[in-house]
Amino acid sequence: MSIQEKSDPVTRQTREGNCEHPAADPAYWLALLHTPGLGSRGINRLLGFSGGDPYPLFGAQHPAHNGLRPESIAWLRAPDWDRVERDLRWLEGDDRTLLTLRDARYPALLKEIEDPPPLLFVQGDPSILEMAQLAIVGSRNPTPSGQQTAMDFARFLAQAGLVITSGLAAGIDGAAHRGALRTDTPTLAVTGTGLDRVYPASHRDLAHRIAEQGALISELPPGTPPLPANFPRRNRIISGLSIGTLVVEAAQKSGSLITARLATDQGREVFAIPGSIHNPLARGCHALIRQGAKLVETAEDILEELGPLLGSLVAAATQAADPVEPEPRKWDQEYQQLMAALDFDPAPVDLLIQRSGLTADAVSSMLLLLELEGFVSAAPGGRYSRTGKMGTEPQ
Repeated sequence: MSIQEKSDPVTRQTREGNCEHPAADPAYWLALLHTPGLGSRGINRLLGFSGGDPYPLFGAQHPAHNGLRPESIAWLRAPDWDRVERDLRWLEGDDRTLLTLRDARYPALLKEIEDPPPLLFVQGDPSILEMAQLAIVGSRNPTPSGQQTAMDFARFLAQAGLVITSGLAAGIDGAAHRGALRTDTPTLAVTGTGLDRVYPASHRDLAHRIAEQGALISELPPGTPPLPANFPRRNRIISGLSIGTLVVEAAQKSGSLITARLATDQGREVFAIPGSIHNPLARGCHALIRQGAKLVETAEDILEELGPLLGSLVAAATQAADPVEPEPRKWDQEYQQLMAALDFDPAPVDLLIQRSGLTADAVSSMLLLLELEGFVSAAPGGRYSRTGKMGTEPQ
């Protein structure tokens, strides 16, 4: 269909006669999405006037136009169909889908929130959006142990049957996606850009893997750049898709806390992992716990809390867990002294030398080996902390 034909809805309706109702035509949904001055709330309000059908809103004056800004009315009377056709061309690619609020595949949980996105662009398998999901979010600059915790929780919960949903951001989000991907189960990434862009660019390979094994989704049309205002709105989709949200690490002023607040407003469960009182990235989690979030120490804690909603997934978790615990590493006396000096809070090398009673050269060489083998993680400022990997405890 040419742009000229589509620009006249009356001609189009007459020509197509008894064809499928225009509400099923993605072009009108996309044109509504591009209407200036609306946003998702404005679009949903207009759809309320038209019975959920975007088609009557275009062309001649409609009662729903009353109160709209002049540029919105002008667009609805004569949309720029070139912009719409660019979206349609993107949708012609492999494994790309547009879900509207009227689509039977639109995720039911997301439809329940106060401000559901009228359209969802999907790259990957859209059926995954209706599976039971848990959101995992947190700091973009986590500690090494926080990043490992996110991966471990995501891996276990994915094995138990939950789809891990996050925002593809650096830090905890990326770690959660990677943890799920290690189990060969789907994971969902909600982006704050159009799906033809990857932000951050360093996650390009990760995004491709997610699209192949799960799905990327966005309410934003192709070509949308990573504008700051897009990301808080993306968070309502992350929490809205999920039966619960887990915050791993978050500062007191963090986008992750916005996601947690939205989850609470949407009537979903919120979980938080506590941390050291000396870790600034634990303060957001501690604040959530004071406000009523569930304190969790293990992934099983989440499954037990969600048991009534998940049913058989709780039983499946036991089977999904690794059947055999690895044997603890056995250390000689000096390594045991250093391990005793290490804590889960990062400590400077000078303090480790003082605590262990070992020489500076010995501590430096042992820390290097422990870090290479995954028993110790390095933090900024030349500080070191223990990880959760097993080793013989000092006698």
